[in-house]
Amino acid sequence: MTRRFLFVLGSARREGNSELLARRAAEQLPADVEQQWIDLADHPLPDFEDLRHDSDHVRPREGDVALLLDATLAATDIVIVSPLYWYSVSSLTKRYLDYWSGWLRTPGLDFKETLAGRTLWGVTALAHEEQEVADPLVGTLNNSAAYMGMRFGGVLLGNGSKPGDVLKDDAALTRAKTFFAQEAPLARFPYETP
Repeated sequence: MTRRFLFVLGSARREGNSELLARRAAEQLPADVEQQWIDLADHPLPDFEDLRHDSDHVRPREGDVALLLDATLAATDIVIVSPLYWYSVSSLTKRYLDYWSGWLRTPGLDFKETLAGRTLWGVTALAHEEQEVADPLVGTLNNSAAYMGMRFGGVLLGNGSKPGDVLKDDAALTRAKTFFAQEAPLARFPYETP
């Protein structure tokens, strides 16, 4: 299967530091790798309603939910591009991941089976020098990938608060050059042993 990257932008700021860092990393992808970029601010999802036990799920056929579902199913690599907001993913990003719960229960999608073996990545910018404060964000993405049977390529972390700050983070820009070239291992929950 030809690699197809879906970049899901979850920032409330246009061309924010997380997006700038993701675009630097994406520049390194081979020319034959397809890239699709979807800004969740431009394609807002309605509040997620948990209907697991109340009704049948129906596959969305139009609108932003359908766009994101189709793009997610078509991707071999899903890149969550979210700034660190209160030590985790942004609300736009969280809402997108919440929709995965509904898609898991939509007849005929085989959502979990389709995503199994594919790769989840993360790119984030944070204002702290201490990268450990991003552990909750990393955990959210790792555990989501583990639940889905996906590979997890890790999270590319950069430092930046004001617009454009991340472009001064030489270490992050260096990591961006090879970030998507690494082999992504099968994701595991922290309690699992390799």
